[in-house]
Order: sequence, then C-alpha cells, then structure tokens
Amino acid sequence: MYAVQYIAIVIILAMMIYVLGKYGKKEFDWRDFLFWETLLVVMLLVAAFPIEISMAVKRILGLGRGLDSLFAVAIGLSYILIFRVYLAIDKTEREITELTRKIAIELEEINDKLKKLEKQD
Repeated sequence: MYAVQYIAIVIILAMMIYVLGKYGKKEFDWRDFLFWETLLVVMLLVAAFPIEISMAVKRILGLGRGLDSLFAVAIGLSYILIFRVYLAIDKTEREITELTRKIAIELEEINDKLKKLEKQD
C-alpha cells in the first residue's frame, strides 16, 4: 500500500467516527447516518483496494482504464449528492416562505386589533 492510501484510510475512519458522534448527539436522523456511513464504507474500500475495485468497475462499465471508471462513478455520486442538497434547500426555502406568510398575517391581525383598541380610547 502507498502512503496516500494510509492517509485516506485514517481520514475516512475519522469521518466515520465524526458521523457516528453526530448521530449519537441526535444531529443526524437514521437515514442520514446510514447514507453517510455507507458512502464512507465504500470510500474506505476504494482507498484500501483501488486497483481491484477500479478494474471491476471498468469491466462493468466497459471503459478503457480503471481510473476512468472510478472518476465516472465519482461524478455520478457527486450529482446525486448535489441533487440531494438541492432538495433539502428547496424544502427549507418553502418552509421559510410559509412561516413568513403566517407571521405576516398574524402581525397584520395584531395591528388591526391595536388600531381598534386605540379608536375605542
């Protein structure tokens, strides 16, 4: 194994412990925990056995070189992650918009009630 493989393995193990800690503190739900731990296990396997895995992926995808296949898979996974982040941001924006509307309506009702009280005095 090369030094870079050892470094990658140590970093990935540290990330796995970090994700486990986040899950233990209830900052992740079980789906996020499972997703990240699965992704990190795959990364750990690729770091430990890069040639074997790249050749297997190369045969499955029919690409010319093993490294090309790993890049193709990594790009595909990156798109999936970006899409997932997009969905989370979109959901958050919709919730913020809904809450802002509710607050604006309630504030308008409060202002109307205050005006009525001022007119009564």
